[in-house]
Amino acid sequence: MIGILLIAAFLLFLIFGYPVILSKRRKEEEAEKSPHFDAQMKKLWNIAQDSMKERKPLRAEKALLTILKFDEKNAAAYNRLGILYAKEQKFDEAIECFEIAQSLDNNPSSLHNAGLIYLETGAYEKAEMAFKQALELEGGIPARFIALAKAEEKLGKRKEAIDALESAYELEASTTTLRQILALYEASGDEEGIEDTTLRINNQLAALERKKQAAGKKSTRRLVRRTTKASQPAKAKPARPVITEPKTRSRMGNRVGSRLIRPKK
Repeated sequence: MIGILLIAAFLLFLIFGYPVILSKRRKEEEAEKSPHFDAQMKKLWNIAQDSMKERKPLRAEKALLTILKFDEKNAAAYNRLGILYAKEQKFDEAIECFEIAQSLDNNPSSLHNAGLIYLETGAYEKAEMAFKQALELEGGIPARFIALAKAEEKLGKRKEAIDALESAYELEASTTTLRQILALYEASGDEEGIEDTTLRINNQLAALERKKQAAGKKSTRRLVRRTTKASQPAKAKPARPVITEPKTRSRMGNRVGSRLIRPKK
């Protein structure tokens, strides 16, 4: 009976007590190696970033994979690795990295990046879904609406694509976005939309030209002021008054300047 109780107590310890002790030990070990660990991670990040700038993909990949070896839940590393694979046109690996990054951290950038890969590989429905999810998380970026418009255009949703581009234009009044809207109206043969959008483009270009001319006039006026000021003769400084000492007389003689004149007898 006592043996059974001891076995039961040992099993309870293994189930409840040992994991707590193990977790405590791991935390202590992590705390001890934290400064060194952080320094190594920072060094690896610098290597990865520099290698990507210098177009050394293999070196960058090795550094990022090393980071993930020690920190399997590093969403930023997965996202950066996905970008690296996308540049190398390794689209399957890129999508996998972006999906893992998004599962670890519900980040709109990972969703947007995944959407771009879906768009590139022809998975337009997945691209549309990814862009919409990214916009739900962060809707104030024109590029997200423009990317969504491209996916919807590929799916034949011209009206939705135009609405997405109009949302992008509201955030950033760009003639490039208006030209994209015009192209969609031209593709659908919408004469009214073509006329209206063409008028908007012309009005915006005219406003930009007026603004440019006004800025040029201001610059010219400033230049004229500077030239006029530089050509004016410098004002002559007023002459300093000459101070002379008054002639003084005394029994000893008259002083004029520093010369002593003795009185006549």
